[in-house]
Amino acid sequence: MSRNGEVYMLGKRPNAILFDLDGTLLDTAPDLGHALNRVLADSNRPLKELIELRPYASHGSHGLLKLGFGDDYNELNRTQLRQQFLDYYEQRVCVDTTLFAEVEELLQTLSQQQIPMAIVTNKPTLYTQLVLREIPALARLPVVVCGDTLSVAKPDPAPLLHACALLSAHYQYPIEAQHALYVGDAERDIEAGRRAGMRTVLASYGYIAAHDDVQAWRADFAIAQPSQLLDLW
Repeated sequence: MSRNGEVYMLGKRPNAILFDLDGTLLDTAPDLGHALNRVLADSNRPLKELIELRPYASHGSHGLLKLGFGDDYNELNRTQLRQQFLDYYEQRVCVDTTLFAEVEELLQTLSQQQIPMAIVTNKPTLYTQLVLREIPALARLPVVVCGDTLSVAKPDPAPLLHACALLSAHYQYPIEAQHALYVGDAERDIEAGRRAGMRTVLASYGYIAAHDDVQAWRADFAIAQPSQLLDLW
């Protein structure tokens, strides 16, 4: 692991670990891609292959629709197309969605180490709950903050700080942001974590496009697979 080009370790266990959802814990791209292709088919547009849309899965409905429609996704049709996408996604929200390899084992180990965990995602509550109820390893986590839990979402740091407050209430001791980690695969994740005063971990196995300048995101650490998170302390 490195920070600013130098070998760097936490030195001690974090007091909490917060995770992004899509592209970090869950591989949701197949089901998101299915919803996108249903919308594209309705508009007689060329469908997208999974390998093409996968890097955009962390960007949610707007990012995927922009990929599919280009400049034709605009203020005139944005609301309608997004609702179409969400309706299709709700019908098939967790058919081909799976945990990334090693995630379940990682969560078990962190639980054994008694490290508080939470999910902070920009995914709306409805779809987050539909997914989590199908994934027992994630449904057990005590705190989930979604994209519509607050009036702001990532890259604003408020959802991460709110998660710390909820964890503090749940465990009945202070969970301080400066001693926590935030793990995510998108620039907005790293920005939110940094602005919250947390150490940030880039999940480089997630939905990252070839043109993304991940060095410019200034994550404290990068992991190529989930189990490497345990090597930080």
